[in-house]
Amino acid sequence: DRWDPERILQCPFDKHHQIKASRFPYHLVKCRKAYPELAKQLATCPFNARHLVPHAALSQHLLECDDREFAERHVVFEASGTHNEQMSAASTWQAPPCEENWETDSLEESRSPFVW
Repeated sequence: DRWDPERILQCPFDKHHQIKASRFPYHLVKCRKAYPELAKQLATCPFNARHLVPHAALSQHLLECDDREFAERHVVFEASGTHNEQMSAASTWQAPPCEENWETDSLEESRSPFVW
């Protein structure tokens, strides 16, 4: 299952590193610092920052990336205006009138001694 946080992923910097998916972003940051020369040779996928591929293979990866579909779906959703209609419906909400009176509350509190 691609969404399983316990799934084991292979580090693009060191093939011997096998990391749980839930810890993978943290591991990438750590290995990027540990292997700066290799980090310069790898490009980050615009659809999923966890995908690091050699610069020469980036164009092919972009065509085959599984996460491309999600990004394209999001763009279509945003362009359809459905999101804007939902936002304008939610923005009509108004807060109920406030029943607090901070001035009287602060006077009452100042009469009682401060206890640590």
